[in-house]
Order: sequence, then C-alpha cells, then structure tokens
Amino acid sequence: MAPSDQAAGSPHPGPSLSQSHAIAIVVGIVIGAGIFRAPSLVASNVPSPAWLFAVWPAGGLASFVGALCYAELATAYPHAGGDYHFLTRAFGRGVALLYAWARFAVITTGSIALLAFVFGDYMAKLLPLGNHSPLMYAALAVIGLTGLNLIGLRDSARAQAWLTAVEVLGLILIVLAALWLWMTGVPAPAPAVPGQAASPASPAASLQGVGMAMVFVLLTYGGWNEAAFVSAELKARVSMVRVLVLSVVLVTLLYVLVNWAYWHGLGLAGMAASSAVAADLLKAAFGRAGEALIALIVAVSALTSINATMIVGARTTYALGRDWPQLRALGQWNPARGTPSVALLVQGGFALVLVFTGHLFGSGFTAMVEYTAPVFWLFFLLTGIALFVLRVRDRDTVRPFEVPLYPVLPLIFVLTCGFMLWASLSYVSSQAMGGFNAAWIGVAVLLSGGLVLAVFSMRSIPLKSP
Repeated sequence: MAPSDQAAGSPHPGPSLSQSHAIAIVVGIVIGAGIFRAPSLVASNVPSPAWLFAVWPAGGLASFVGALCYAELATAYPHAGGDYHFLTRAFGRGVALLYAWARFAVITTGSIALLAFVFGDYMAKLLPLGNHSPLMYAALAVIGLTGLNLIGLRDSARAQAWLTAVEVLGLILIVLAALWLWMTGVPAPAPAVPGQAASPASPAASLQGVGMAMVFVLLTYGGWNEAAFVSAELKARVSMVRVLVLSVVLVTLLYVLVNWAYWHGLGLAGMAASSAVAADLLKAAFGRAGEALIALIVAVSALTSINATMIVGARTTYALGRDWPQLRALGQWNPARGTPSVALLVQGGFALVLVFTGHLFGSGFTAMVEYTAPVFWLFFLLTGIALFVLRVRDRDTVRPFEVPLYPVLPLIFVLTCGFMLWASLSYVSSQAMGGFNAAWIGVAVLLSGGLVLAVFSMRSIPLKSP
C-alpha cells in the first residue's frame, strides 16, 4: 500500500469528473497565454516557414508520446497526487517530497501568480481601476477562483468547461481573422522572409535555432500531464487514455491552425518581429476592435489556466499532507464538496503572497519563476524513468493500459525530457539576477526542500512503504 493510502476510512477523492470536464481541465492548462506569445519566439528561431510548420506538430507528437506514458502510470496507479504518487512509488518519499516542495514553492503557485498578472495586465487595459489596476485584478483573480474551487469540484469543473470553450473559440477567431484577410485580399502588414532566404544560416546555426524553437514549443504544450492529478476522480466509465489522447490531439490541431493564421496574416518575419502576435493579426483584420477583443481573450485564457492549475495543484499538496504527519492538516478532504479545502486555502494564500511580491520586485519575480524551469524538467524526467522502475518492481500490478512499443516510446519521452533539461540549463546559465547566476535559483529551491526533508525525517512517524 502507498503511504498516502494509509488513512483507511478517512475522506478521500471519489469519482465525480466526466470525460468532458477532465478534457476541459487539461486543455485549459495547456492552452494558456503561451500561444499568444511563444509563436513569435519560435518564428525568430526557425530558418523557414517549412520548419515553422514542422516544429509545432513535432511538439504535439512528443506530447502524445508523453501522454501515453502518463496514461499507463495514471491507470495503473490512480491517485490525486499524480506525479507525486508515481515518484513516491518509484523512488521513495524523499524524492517525492522534493518534488511537492518545488511544485508548491514555485511551479504551481508561481504559475498562478504569473497568470494572475497576465489577467491583471489585460483587464487593466480594458477596464482600468486606478494606478494599481493590474495588482487589484491579479489579487481578485486568485481570491475569486480559490473561492470557486472551495465551493466544490463540480462547480469549478463546470466553470472550467465554459472558460475553456471561450478560450478555444478565441483561438478559432484568430484562424477566422487570417481567413478574412485572405478572402478580402488585405495585404500582410509585414513582409515575408526574402531577406532570410537571401542569406541562409549555416546548417549548424539552423539546427541550434530549431532546437531553441522546440524549447518554446514544448513549453507551450506543457500541462497535459496534469490530468494525472484527477485520475482518482474520474467516473468509472471514463478512460484516462481517451482524456489524455483527445486533449493532446485537440491542442495540437489548434496550435497548428493558429500558427498558420499568424504566418498567413503576418509572414514569418512579421511573426518574429511582433511582441503581441495575436493582437497584431486581429488589428490587421478588424482594427482597434480586434485589439480589444484579443485582450479579452487573453484575459479569459489566463483565468482558464489559473482555475485548472488550482484544481490540480492543490491535489499535490493534499497528497503531501497524507504522507507526512507534520503536514496532516493539508491532507484533509471535504467529501461533500470533493475538494482538499485546506490545501486550496494554503495554495491560494501563498499565491497571493507571490502576487504582492511580484508587484514589489517587478520583473525579478517573473525571472525567478522562469529560471526554475530546470527543476520542472528534472522531475518530469524522473517521472518518465519511474515508468521503467515500476514496470520492473511491480510486475504483478494490473495495468489497464500499457504504452505501445515499450520500451521505445518511453525512452523517446525520457530523452525528450533530458533534452529540455539541458536546454533550460543552457538558457539560465547565461542569465543573471541580482548579480547571481540564475541557475542557482532552482538549486536554492531544491536545497530548501532538502532542509524540510531533513527536519521531517528526524521527527517522522513511520508509515508503510509503497
């Protein structure tokens, strides 16, 4: 029995999510503000439009392979802890605690805070409330969505479905804007790429650029793995495999269409030069009204990702509380509402602290969260390796779904995670914040988690091992 199952008879997650709700949560996390910014960065790194339309499906394919790996883990070991639970079974509570600490201290709460600022920035343009409009809107987003999740999983999942629908319609609107430009014959506001074609980059430089483009592509696809955190709450007839596969396929299709729209409306050079590619496209198609509309769409996308992140993020904290007696308060589950109430409150409170911290220190906080990407990819890599470990260790475990072409596909997933870890380390090693190499920020997060682990281990009450 896994440690987090130790409290027999105590309230725990039950099946309450439909397939559409689960897909809305996954799609809502994946399609965040990134698709409105990352395409410019991708376009600036690829040598030609052909590469542009190669890297986005490649990112979807890599995510699809990862989804198959997670489908096996989530169906064999359904648990609200998701990755935390898989790491516990494969490597023990120590590694899992470091993951949960990094997730709580930066990855989840930092994402909530940053998305709240995205919401605040765009809402301040649409409906300003004064000098501190972005901060006020950001704080209201965290408080309001935390309150919604405390009301109950069904309400937050229903809201997530509607928010995701609006978000997807926004992406479809971007495609329609490009079609409108094509039908009306309006010329693109930026030239195509004859300049690049006249002086092609060297093969080595092109390969390096494509590699960096894939970093941004895979970051934009990030979040599909969060489905594992609601695996214990899917209704019996719902297949986790279908949830993951359909979510990745839907996101890939939308991403390819949206990037076609950006390219058709702005050209590759126009995409690369734009700091607000979606706003530039809609302005070209519909004027100032288009700019205002895309601002609203981005704000809704931020809310969608915040809500979905809150749903899955609190479940890691809940699982942590179930494993460690010192944090048992976090492991409380409200069966009537289907929520880890205390974990949600702590998560929302810490995210608020980060919101105000980000307001005080400006871009320094943004950089801090971005520089922890190596920590994220480290644990993603370990989760992929956990699949191999658990295949060997738990030979008798019933696996409703097994990754096809094992071990080839899981190995591809692990190698992809390793590449992303290397790429993110290469990026932060050249950055500095406050006079310190930015890579040390992620190290500091892990070291602080190691200190917590040491303190807890000295005073830990023995629990059953996995």
